[in-house]
Amino acid sequence: MHVSRLRAVRTAAVLTVLFLVLLILVVARWGPLEDADGDIAEALHRTAVTHHGWTDANRVLTDWVWDPWTMRAGTALLVGWLLWRRERLLALWVVAASAAGTALQQGVKAAVGRERPHWRNPVDSAHYAAFPSGHALTTTVAFGLLLWVMALCGARRAWLRAAALVAAVSVAGVGFTRVYLGVHWPSDVLGGWLLGAALVCAAAAAYPYPRRVPPGRQDESVRESPDTPP
Repeated sequence: MHVSRLRAVRTAAVLTVLFLVLLILVVARWGPLEDADGDIAEALHRTAVTHHGWTDANRVLTDWVWDPWTMRAGTALLVGWLLWRRERLLALWVVAASAAGTALQQGVKAAVGRERPHWRNPVDSAHYAAFPSGHALTTTVAFGLLLWVMALCGARRAWLRAAALVAAVSVAGVGFTRVYLGVHWPSDVLGGWLLGAALVCAAAAAYPYPRRVPPGRQDESVRESPDTPP
């Protein structure tokens, strides 16, 4: 099995199990989890109510910079670049993984039907069910696919490190904004991260990597080929 595929399979399995455990705890309304969610959300909301400038900055980040449609636009640019390079299969894979992420988060939201936090003095609003966070999932999928494609296409280590840093800041940052603005519980964000990362790893695991032939075997395969003239 291709090394990248094996690593992706293992990581996807671990992340999926963690997400399922969290999903069960959310559906069962496990007391310690709900207490932790409430304490963190309430503490951040008190800060959001009193620090208007910081709250406005978080709104800009969550509504424009890390908005799901911004992330999808970035993924569309990535797909366009792959098509320009004539990497049609890889472009299709990215489109399918991104679409699967949207479908999964909408399906889980509808199935779980978790209510969002309610505040007497809200600083922001959001629609639909809470779990998992669509912002967190979409950002994780978008940057995860970007990093995977860059590694697959042989990007330089410096570019990979820079992209990984931007990805880490964005994934963590969007999760913070959703809880800070009082539209998600912390476990909603965690669920989005886990499900999004599991999806990216699953996409990487299922990708049909080209078979690598050792250099010594290449000459041998040419000599033994029935199409090779004597």
